[in-house]
Amino acid sequence: MRWSLPGFILTAVLIAACWAWLGAPVAMPQAPLAKGEKLWCMSYAPFRGSQTPLDPTTRISAAQIDDDLARLAKVTDCVRVYSTDYGISQVVGIAAKHGLKVLQGLWLSNNPVKNRSEIDTAVALANRYPDTVRAVVVGNEVLLRGEMTPGDLAAAIREVKSRVKVPVTYADVWEYWLRNASLAADVDFVTVHILPYWEDLPVPADRAADHVENILQRVQQAFPGKRIVIGEVGWPSAGRMREGALPSPANQARVIQDVLALAKREHIDVNVIESFDAPWKRVFEGTVGGHWGLFDDATRSLKFDWGEAVSNHPAWRWQAAGGIAFSALVFAAALFAGRGERLSWPAWLAVTANALAGGILIGWAIENVPLESLGAGMWSRSLALVGLAFASPLIATAAIVRQIPMPRMSAVLNGEWRKTDTVAIAAAVVLIATFVVAIQVALGLVFDPRYKDFPFAPFTAVVVPLLTHSLAVKRFAGARGMAEIAGAVLLAIFVVYILPNETFANWQSLWLCAAFAGLALTMLRVRAAQD
Repeated sequence: MRWSLPGFILTAVLIAACWAWLGAPVAMPQAPLAKGEKLWCMSYAPFRGSQTPLDPTTRISAAQIDDDLARLAKVTDCVRVYSTDYGISQVVGIAAKHGLKVLQGLWLSNNPVKNRSEIDTAVALANRYPDTVRAVVVGNEVLLRGEMTPGDLAAAIREVKSRVKVPVTYADVWEYWLRNASLAADVDFVTVHILPYWEDLPVPADRAADHVENILQRVQQAFPGKRIVIGEVGWPSAGRMREGALPSPANQARVIQDVLALAKREHIDVNVIESFDAPWKRVFEGTVGGHWGLFDDATRSLKFDWGEAVSNHPAWRWQAAGGIAFSALVFAAALFAGRGERLSWPAWLAVTANALAGGILIGWAIENVPLESLGAGMWSRSLALVGLAFASPLIATAAIVRQIPMPRMSAVLNGEWRKTDTVAIAAAVVLIATFVVAIQVALGLVFDPRYKDFPFAPFTAVVVPLLTHSLAVKRFAGARGMAEIAGAVLLAIFVVYILPNETFANWQSLWLCAAFAGLALTMLRVRAAQD
């Protein structure tokens, strides 16, 4: 057991160093706003927690809106709202009390009855609060959604313009403005959405501001002499990568500050999306949809300060401490399973790898559970993966120390498990469960990948111990099982599809596919106890 203490010390040092690197604050550019200067405008939807516009009975109280606007008034001169329903019509009056302007939106869709209500309510608000309503935004991305024709939209814009004294505009992604350039004649200014993360060819965070500048130039050339306003620009703080575009707290802070600096330089008015995180959007857009806010939904506090460094893992010290404690548990499992027997250094190397993988990744996996879990199904999968991430290093370590080979999955499923070692059965159960979850994750990434996350951290924590076990323990001498062969082939097919589909710029995809490949190799190395 002479390798146990050096192995643990090495593991503890590496875990601490890794988390110190992951949690290190990322330097930001110089603050784009002078002291006391505020944003031109921010998108605001008053829904909190489980509140959602998907429930037609939702009504937001004036007190809740007042609390939000009191916070927002410290950082912005204006809020942009997108409809008049769900109690949102109260925003204008409350904003006036806080000295805020409002970009008053009205939601257009393929429902003419609803459209009429939205138009009439927005017109009434603009006429009642002409000093507060900065402009009326007639429809939001209705052309992108294909819910109205350009002609019907133009008629709605002209109607609103004839009934209010404030400026009138329409908001859509920049491509749809270029495709429907004739609409510019009906609006007082052109409001374009530029979201580098959501582009058909996603733009990495370090090039996002350059992309915004290029798109602005294209739009300005298409509408010479017309005022251009950026109606939405932002970056998510959490969620799945799209090619090289990584959501993270640091990237969110960097992109927004780079774009604000550009806007100040070019004298462009910018509405930042959005004020608060919106959990309800995760129903449509997955994890990433709920994390575009500059303010956290639960705490209602700002995620970063202008010009200040930002950590992607602010709780990294606790994660490092928890990881070191877990690695100690893995080494304790090795000592207990070995019962004082002297182990070879390769076995201790495998134990150290298990402790290191679990120690680094357990904290990351737990951190991602509330982010990546929506609904009972996702919570079940996330918690199952975390449970496997805890169990795999401990069980695989015990099997390595006792040199117990992995039985075939069929031996467990058909009842032969009663003839084998309990540790072997536990390892096989972990392998089977991991394979089942892997198939579920991979199918999502193959058939409906746009909003699916890459659970690379828990998968790696599970797969590394299984793989080290297959390499460190002499296998049975029998034949491979058909289930293991079929499973490995299926995982390989998924990897071959996912990698080019997500591109090699997506390190989350690369990492998860490497874990899938490790799982496939582990399964191929499983043999029967006898021919």
